[in-house]
Amino acid sequence: MKKLAYILPLFLLAACGEEPAPQPVDGAAAPVAEATPSLPAPDQDLFTAKYAEACPEDEAVNTAVCKRAGLGSDDVICEFGLGEDEYLRNSATLTAGDGEWVFAEPDNVCVG
Repeated sequence: MKKLAYILPLFLLAACGEEPAPQPVDGAAAPVAEATPSLPAPDQDLFTAKYAEACPEDEAVNTAVCKRAGLGSDDVICEFGLGEDEYLRNSATLTAGDGEWVFAEPDNVCVG
């Protein structure tokens, strides 16, 4: 019985990986995915400029962190602090539109 316990794993290992790789078909081109242009990830400078444009009466953005809303999402959630506030107390959603980032809800962006 002990010999079978030693031989069985060796037999199973020998059986793995024995299938030959498929041969490429001549004349058939591999499918090529079309490249879609995407916007660069928004950073603190871009968000600060967008916020100042949308809310000129509010204090300037002091700190901001932007990250994707979810896997495959076109939206970016930016958390930010205004004035001397170093904490990320506020948030706004940016979405891709007409080749640039725009606020998803422009009427609800301004804090003050």
